[in-house]
Amino acid sequence: MSDLVRPPHQARALQWSRLNHLQVGRYAEYYFKMQFTLFGFDVYSAEVDDRGIDFVIRLEPDRYWDVQVKSIRNSGYIFFRKTKFQIRPNLLAALALFRDGHEPDMFLIPAARWNKPDGIFVDRNYDGLKSAPEYGITLSPKTLPGLDGRG
Repeated sequence: MSDLVRPPHQARALQWSRLNHLQVGRYAEYYFKMQFTLFGFDVYSAEVDDRGIDFVIRLEPDRYWDVQVKSIRNSGYIFFRKTKFQIRPNLLAALALFRDGHEPDMFLIPAARWNKPDGIFVDRNYDGLKSAPEYGITLSPKTLPGLDGRG
């Protein structure tokens, strides 16, 4: 096989630290879209992401969900501005966790999960401060089991 068509070595291909923030985010969005497609969903992309919706998935004409994708490397804090992420039954947060040497971990979280904040899922209003109100996820090795249902 020619070097021009040989796929990259697996270990090198999973070095997410080689990608910048925008590349990781775009990869996460496409990865989720392809996974939903594999499971039989119709996937509709937003041409402009000005409402906090990256894409819409549909199972049947009357069963659809708006999806907002977030990505993170290893651990940290991610958030959704409340002006764009308003809790409702058909809104999902799709979180991709990237760790070098591993396939991305994927989490699909109903927006209603923020109705009961805890140490992982937080609801911050920042009353009297400059920061805009947000829903967040605190992700660390300690909180990861609670995120995927093992905790």
